[in-house]
Amino acid sequence: MTLRTLVTALLGIVMFSSSAPAQRISADGAPQTFNFVADQYFSDVLFHFSPTYGTQAGLHQYDTQLEDCSAAAVQKQIAALHIYEKKIEEIDPSALDASVAADREILLNSIKSQLLSLEVIRNWEKNPDNYSSGVTNSIFVLMERPFAPPNTRLHAVVEREKQIPQVFAEARKNLKNPPHIFTEIALEQIDGLVSFFEKDVPDAFKDADDAKAKADFARTNAQAIQSLKDYGTWMKSDLLPRSNGDYRLGTDTFRKKLAYDEMVDVPLDRLLQVAMDDLHHNQAEFARVAKEVDPAKTPQEVLAELATIHPAPDKLLDSFHNTFDSLIAFIRAHNIITIPSDVQPTLEETPPFMRATTFASMDPPGPFETRSTKAYFNVTLPEHDWTSAHVAEHMASFNVGTIISTSVHEAYPGHYVQFLWQNQFPSKIRKLVGANSNIEGWAHYTEQMMLDEGYAAAPQNATPEQAREAKLIRLGQLQDALLRDARFVNSIKLHTGLGEPPSPDGKPAQWTIEQSVDFFVKEGYQSRSVGLVETKRGTADATYLYYTLGKLEIMKLREDLKKKQGTAFNLQAFHDNFMRQGFVPVKVIRKTMLHDDSPVL
Repeated sequence: MTLRTLVTALLGIVMFSSSAPAQRISADGAPQTFNFVADQYFSDVLFHFSPTYGTQAGLHQYDTQLEDCSAAAVQKQIAALHIYEKKIEEIDPSALDASVAADREILLNSIKSQLLSLEVIRNWEKNPDNYSSGVTNSIFVLMERPFAPPNTRLHAVVEREKQIPQVFAEARKNLKNPPHIFTEIALEQIDGLVSFFEKDVPDAFKDADDAKAKADFARTNAQAIQSLKDYGTWMKSDLLPRSNGDYRLGTDTFRKKLAYDEMVDVPLDRLLQVAMDDLHHNQAEFARVAKEVDPAKTPQEVLAELATIHPAPDKLLDSFHNTFDSLIAFIRAHNIITIPSDVQPTLEETPPFMRATTFASMDPPGPFETRSTKAYFNVTLPEHDWTSAHVAEHMASFNVGTIISTSVHEAYPGHYVQFLWQNQFPSKIRKLVGANSNIEGWAHYTEQMMLDEGYAAAPQNATPEQAREAKLIRLGQLQDALLRDARFVNSIKLHTGLGEPPSPDGKPAQWTIEQSVDFFVKEGYQSRSVGLVETKRGTADATYLYYTLGKLEIMKLREDLKKKQGTAFNLQAFHDNFMRQGFVPVKVIRKTMLHDDSPVL
C-alpha cells in the first residue's frame, strides 16, 4: 500500500556551477532571497538531478532526460548540494515568517538527507536494484497517464531508452561491494523488469501511429531489454559472488537519517520502547476482540477464519467502490474531515508489471500535472491461470476487514484525500518535499481513527452476524497495525542491533535476517512469506518505521490539542488544519497548532 507521489531519485546529476554568498543575508532581504534560492534549487538542481521525478511531478520539460549515473556526475551532484546547503544556511530563519522559516528547515534537512545518502550510505555503490528499477520507473512515468498524445510520449520513451545502456555501464563501474541481500533482491526483480519492457511498454503505445517513432522504439526497446538481460547475467556471475557488504546503517547514520527525513530526534532506545509498547497494546486488543468473536478459538485461529471471508474475485472492484460510497457518506455525516472534491479515484486493475509487489495502491498525478489529473486506485486481481489455492491465498488479503482498512488508508480519508488538499498547501516546498511519517503516518492513523469514530460499528439491536462482522473488521485493522509495529521494531534492530548482545567475536550487536522474519511471524501475526518480504524491504528502506511513528505522533498531537482547547476542540477542524500544512514532518505541524516545541512522542 503506497502513495506514488514523493519519490526522489538520487542517481542522476548534471553540470552545475554557482557560488554561494560571501556573507549572511540581511533580515530585510531574507524572505525574497529564500524564495529565489528555493525556486532555483528546484529548477536548476533537483529536477536536473532527477528528471524522472520531474516527469512524475508533472513538469514535462524533463521527459526526454534520464539520470546520469556516472561516479563523476554523483560527485558533481554532491558539490551542487553542498552549495545550496550553504546558501540556505546563510539565510537567517529569525528574519522569516514562521511558515517560511519551517520551509527553510524542511528544505535544508532534505539536502542534508541527500548528502547523507550519497556521501555516507552510498547506495549508488551498494544497491544494484537502484539502476534496474530506476530505469524501469523512468519509462513507467511516461506511460502511466495520458498527459500527452501517444506519439509525443513515445518519442520521450525513445529518448530515455537511448540512454539506458549507459546507465548499466556506469552501474558496473560503481557497484563495489553490495550487501548480498541487495544483489539477491535485484536478481529476483530482473525477470519482471524484462517482461515490463517486452510486454507492457509496447502495449501502452499500441495506438501510436508515428511510423518513425515506432521504428525508433522497436530499436531502443530491444536495446533496453538486452541491457537488462545482460545486467542480470552480470549480477549473477560477477556481482553476486563478491557481494559481501553490510546493509546496516549503524546507529549514528540511522539517527541522522531519522532526524533529517522525519525531524525526529527521540533517543533510539526510547523509540524502541514506544514500538514495543504499541505492539503489546495491539496484541492484547487483538486477543480481547478475538475472544469475543469465538472464545473457543485462539487469536491465530480466528485470524485464519478472517482470511476466508472475502468477496468473489470478480466482485472485488465493486466491493471497493461500494466501500468508497459508504466511507464518504460517513465522513460527511460525522464531520470527520473536509473532502475538497466530489470526484472519486478511478478504480482499475493494477498494471501488469506491478502485480507481483502490490495488492493495492493509490496513484495520483504530480502536484504540477495539468493535463492528466485522474487519480488511479489500483487493485491486483487474481490471474486467470492461478490455482484455486493461489486465488484463496491472494483473496485473503482482501478480507472483510482489509477491504475497509485498505480503502481508508489509500482513499478516504487517507492518501487520496490528502492529495485533494494539495492545491491548498502553502508552498512549493510542501508539495515537493515530504515526510513519510506524515504521508504514511496519516494514512495509517485514519485506519484506526475511522473505526474509533464508529465506522463499520454494529448498529443498535444488531444481529449476532452483524456484531461478529464488526469485530472481524476491527481484527483486520489490528492485524495491519501489528504489521506496522513489527516494521517499527525491525527497522531499529536491523540497522542498529539495539538491545542485542555483542557477538562473541567482538563485533557490534546484530539482529539477523532470520530473527527479523521470526518477529514478523510471531509478534506481527504475519505469514512467513510476508515476513521474508517485509524483512528484505527493511534492509533497504531503513526507516520504514514511519507508519506507526507518524500515527503515534498524530495521535499525541490530537490529544495535546484536546487538552489545550478543551470543549472547543473539533475533530474536523483538527484534521483540516493538519491537511492544509502539507506533507511536512509532524514536528512542524505541532509548532503551528500548539505554538510550542513540546515532544512529538
